[in-house]
This record gives sequence, C-alpha cells and structure tokens, in this order.
Amino acid sequence: MARSSSGFVAGLTAAALAAVGFLAYQASAHAPAHLTEKRPAGAGAAPSTPAHGGSAQKPAADPLALPANSGSGVRVVYALGDRRVWLVDGKERVTRTFTVMPSTVHPEPGTYSVTTRSGRVSGSDGVQIEHVVRFATVDGVTIGFSAAVDGSMARPDPARRTGGIRMKRADGDALWTFATVKSTIVVVP
Repeated sequence: MARSSSGFVAGLTAAALAAVGFLAYQASAHAPAHLTEKRPAGAGAAPSTPAHGGSAQKPAADPLALPANSGSGVRVVYALGDRRVWLVDGKERVTRTFTVMPSTVHPEPGTYSVTTRSGRVSGSDGVQIEHVVRFATVDGVTIGFSAAVDGSMARPDPARRTGGIRMKRADGDALWTFATVKSTIVVVP
C-alpha cells in the first residue's frame, strides 16, 4: 500500500505543478505590459493606467528621456519638437535637461559644433542676453543658445528672423559651463 500511496502523491504533485504552471501562463498572458516586459537593469517602469475597458494601456514614453538616435559621447542634444535640451556626459548619462523657447529660424536636424561664445551681448531682438553658445547659421541667421538677463523666455516675434534659443538663466549657466568651443551639439526633430 505504501507503493500506491507514493504514486498517488506523486500524481497529485504533478497535477498541482501543471495547474500552477497553467495559471502562471494565463496570468502572464493577461498581465499589464509593465509587469512582463524586459527592461535594462536600473530602468524604471512607468505604471500602466487601465483603459476604460479594464485592459492596461502601453506605458507612456518618458518625456524627459534622451531621444533615440541622438548621437554618442559628450554632447548637447536639442529636440526641436520637444523644445528641450539634454546635457549628456561621456558615460551617456543625462546631467541636466530643460525646456527652451525656440527661435523663429531653426537648424536642420544633424550634428554641429559650437563655433563661438559670448558672455553678454544684446540679442537680435534687442533683449540683453548672456551665455551665448552659437553652433549654426541658417540663411544668414546665426543659431545659438542664450538666456535673457532679465530671466524672460518670451515667444519671439514671428515676423522677425531670429536664431536665439532662449532658456532660464540657471540652465544658461549650466550650458555655458558644459558647451565650450568645438563641443558637439546634436539637433533632433
């Protein structure tokens, strides 16, 4: 009888393991993506928000994340559509990111180098600016980053052709320290 009991227990154990495996498979098939997708070590997952039907939506992309295809190495990345700048160190870490107010004339996506810098000048719109970091020229208009001395980030007059990409003064200080002449600027759409 001991022999049939152990066979019975083994059969029950096998059936229980099969049931647990099946339930785990079903749970993973219906689990929200953020619980099952593979992520690089250290990457955080944004929580998924249930849709009206009760199913999970795909997590939204992190708006502060460095854009894909934005180069490599130490660089400044400027995303035209996001109106955002990232300062990236040699270990591919974003050391700072911030929003900017674009000029009326925009550089084409591509890789540029810082050509000149000025500590404090009058902008093409007449506003006193500081920490000017120039990197491109488009149809005779010089394109560069700057901060208004008065801290303003006003939308430029659309009737004027200007190339100043404005930022807050603290962000201008950080960019000035980071982007010296010949530093890489990558512009993405």
